[in-house]
Amino acid sequence: MPDWLIAQLPLAAAWIGYAALHSLLAALGVKHVVECRLPGSTRWYRMAYNLIALILLAPVLALAYTTPGPVLWQWSGAGAWVARALMLAAAIGFAVSLRDYDIPAFLGLRQMREHAHGTGEPPFHIGALHRHLRHPWYAFGLVLAWTQTMTAAWLVSSVAITLYFVLGSRLEEAKLIALYGESYRRYRAQVPAFLPVPGRSLSAEAAAALENFPP
Repeated sequence: MPDWLIAQLPLAAAWIGYAALHSLLAALGVKHVVECRLPGSTRWYRMAYNLIALILLAPVLALAYTTPGPVLWQWSGAGAWVARALMLAAAIGFAVSLRDYDIPAFLGLRQMREHAHGTGEPPFHIGALHRHLRHPWYAFGLVLAWTQTMTAAWLVSSVAITLYFVLGSRLEEAKLIALYGESYRRYRAQVPAFLPVPGRSLSAEAAAALENFPP
């Protein structure tokens, strides 16, 4: 094992720990346990989850940036222009996709304001970009991760982020199937996860039909 990789093992461990805790707290079972132990806590669970995620992410990123290690490769010439174009496209895609999400509910503000009970999950909805990709935010995140200058620390981080998005998306989809049943199963069978595939997109009419499909 090269010395630069050995030096990044603490960072790899930090990413693994962060991903494991983040996934655990997102599980419906954990939410249920918290609600049983603290009745009425569902209304602030989402906000607390987001705050914990941000707080715990800060030391992981700090470790990556304070111990970058050697530069393994960087984009140059035409490749640099392509990388910048991909980063810009990902940023625009992320901004455009915001309208497909209930941002107050995503942040936990709606639950706090409305004192929502239960899981607080919205009805099944397929946004414009979700008709072509099941996880557009993950896709944009992967583009942003892999178009950076690759220091040793950022390579380890990019690999960790990629594995987490792939594995995390499967855990997330298991939860979505539990919530939305056959509607989500049919959606998953027709739309790719991270990369658009010709012929595997939904029309607006097909998306609406899946949204209204019996669970």
